[in-house]
Amino acid sequence: MLRGNATRPERSKEGGLDDLQRNRVRLSDCVRGSIKERRDFDPQTFLSTVDIGRTLAVFPENQTIFSQGEAADAVFYIQKGRIKLTVLSHSGKEATVAVLSQGDFFGEGCLTGQPLRMCSATAMADCTTLRIHKKSMLEVLHREPTFSDIFVAYLLTRNIRYEEDLVDQLFNSSEKRLARVLLLLARFGKDGISEVAIPKISQETLAEMVGTTRGRVNFFMNKFRKLGLIDYRAGDALQIHSSLLNIVLHD
Repeated sequence: MLRGNATRPERSKEGGLDDLQRNRVRLSDCVRGSIKERRDFDPQTFLSTVDIGRTLAVFPENQTIFSQGEAADAVFYIQKGRIKLTVLSHSGKEATVAVLSQGDFFGEGCLTGQPLRMCSATAMADCTTLRIHKKSMLEVLHREPTFSDIFVAYLLTRNIRYEEDLVDQLFNSSEKRLARVLLLLARFGKDGISEVAIPKISQETLAEMVGTTRGRVNFFMNKFRKLGLIDYRAGDALQIHSSLLNIVLHD
């Protein structure tokens, strides 16, 4: 009900939307256009073509890319292959904190003033990376807003992943943690793919990522195989089936 001198908003002479509604439509169109632009933006193509002080480097399997304690002066982008990040304690105990693959960045701590590497990076298979000097990376982040948005979104996603890893370690059984690690390695659900083969990965590495013993990993891997949740293929590649998700969701 209208009271006093209040009147209904006038519509345009053409009988269309009023100016406020038209502005909202224009804003919505701009947002959709911006999202489409970001989706069409390919970081790998951008990093490979723009001159930003980058170096292409190839690392064979098991070669160290950088070691814990070394000077942190560059960011790396994985073009091909898979690397693992490990931390070594003062007592000599090693833990795998992440396994990264094509399209991932690592070594980004240098951008926030980290003087030394907090972990070591090792190629798990033949790996091709772009090494981008810290100064050059900062310059391109300031110069290219689309790339900057994508990079920030990537870092936030990684941060959420680390928080989920901590919760998983505190509250879930080693069986659930192993199932989750395998699903993450297979990038379960990405691009609608429900079954993915991942390159061979040692049970020792899986045990480090899960936070348990190799014997427990071996036990659960055999259990998953017998249940048809995973399959070993030629060359020791591991086929991860979407049904493995039931282990994670089961109470």
